[in-house]
Amino acid sequence: MKDHSSTTTSSSLMESLLGLLRIRVKRGVNLAVRDVCSSDPYVVVKMAKQKLKTRVIKKDVNPEWNEDLTLSVTDPNLPVKLTVYDHDTFSKDDKMGDAEFDIKAYIDALRMNLQGLPSGTIISRVQPCRQNSLAEESCIVWNEGKVVQDLCLRLRNVECGEVEIQLQWIDLPGSKGLESM
Repeated sequence: MKDHSSTTTSSSLMESLLGLLRIRVKRGVNLAVRDVCSSDPYVVVKMAKQKLKTRVIKKDVNPEWNEDLTLSVTDPNLPVKLTVYDHDTFSKDDKMGDAEFDIKAYIDALRMNLQGLPSGTIISRVQPCRQNSLAEESCIVWNEGKVVQDLCLRLRNVECGEVEIQLQWIDLPGSKGLESM
C-alpha cells in the first residue's frame, strides 16, 4: 500500500498558506560586544515552528548581512521573533538581544487595492510602543508595484544594538492567498 500522507500534508499546507514573507536582514547597528573586543554576530528568525538564520559575520558589531530569509505565513496574527547571537567556536553561542514584531499591519496593507498609486506612497505607519520592538516609526510603502515595510528593531535583553530589516511579500500560486481572509 502506498503512503499518501506526504501529499496530503503538502496540499493541506497550501490550503492554509497565505503566502511567503521575505525578510531581508539588512544590518546590525552598535551590537553588543561579546568576545574580547568585538562579536561574531548572526541572526535567527522564528515564526511558529519555522526557524531560519543568517550567516555569521566575523568580528563586527555593525555587520551588513543583506540576506533574505523566507517564512511561510499561515496565521498573520503570529509574531516574528528575531534573536541575535554571537558565534563562539568552543562554547555555546551568546545571546546578543532579541526583538519581536507583528506583521498584521503589513498584511492589512497587502490586502488593499493599491494599483495605480505612485511609487513611494506611504500606505500606513507603525509607531514604536511597548508591544513592539521598533526603535522608530516604521512606514509601509507602495514601492514599484510592491508593498514594502522597513523596520529598525531595538534589541531587548541586552545593553545596546539595533537590527534593520525589510519585509516583502511573495504570492504563491496554489496557496490560499490573502484574498480569502
